[in-house]
Amino acid sequence: MAHAIWTGTISFGLVTIPVKLFTAVRANDVKFNFLHKADEGRVRNDRHCSLCEEKIEYADLVRGYEYEKGRYVIISDDDLKHVNVEATQSVEIVEFVELSQINPMYFDTPYYLEPEKKGRHAYALLRESLLASGKVGIAKVVIRSREHLAALKPNGEALLLELMHYAEEIVPQEDLNFPSLNENVTPAELKMANMLIDSMTKEKFEPEQFHDTYRDAVMAMIETRAAGKELPPAEPVKKAPSNVVDLMDVLQRSLEAQRSSSIATIRGETTGSDTTTSKAKAASKRKKNVA
Repeated sequence: MAHAIWTGTISFGLVTIPVKLFTAVRANDVKFNFLHKADEGRVRNDRHCSLCEEKIEYADLVRGYEYEKGRYVIISDDDLKHVNVEATQSVEIVEFVELSQINPMYFDTPYYLEPEKKGRHAYALLRESLLASGKVGIAKVVIRSREHLAALKPNGEALLLELMHYAEEIVPQEDLNFPSLNENVTPAELKMANMLIDSMTKEKFEPEQFHDTYRDAVMAMIETRAAGKELPPAEPVKKAPSNVVDLMDVLQRSLEAQRSSSIATIRGETTGSDTTTSKAKAASKRKKNVA
């Protein structure tokens, strides 16, 4: 059963809506531990000072901020109390904007906002207003002693609180070298690329059709090793061509391959991607059986 990580209110104008905050995504990584090769003992992180090389007890640890190379200022708990933001337990909406006006790069972590019983009607009203207007609420919220910028967004029946990056956290793309917008792309190349995009376009994005096949393969490998079995020889990694000699030729062959794949799918034949998905589902099923 999901547990609320935060209880507070949504506030805009004089309206307050009591809500609970729930995690909307969960990590699904395969976690490994470091072991001593000789005896398979687990290796833990030791706290050793880089200067005196002695092991340090937790009681002797302090926070330090490196303001110059090799020079630190010590920060105490009392120092941090002077800059603590006010923990109001409120999603304070400060403005509304069109969702299309926000660069997706600013979005970070989504959370569900579930209304308390006495706030359900006001919750529904805010959700319907956002849906009708195509807007999202830009809010400030304090979670775990840190103030976050966030967007309040409708998502089906739910309202999502999506934490956002601050502008200064985004690396300016001007720091990197991208082709200019007036790059010399020929009309023929553009037409062929659009045809390829059209041939690969789906009417609806269905995320449940995609699986973490790498994780499934890793879990299948772990099961094999845990059972004391030998692993089959690794397949050679296919290297992509390092350069494109004839872009039009590559586009043409890509389009033909996509058409062939579509015809095979219509006929009910198994494509490479179908095989990969089947393997992923099989591995996932094995994992559940082991659990």
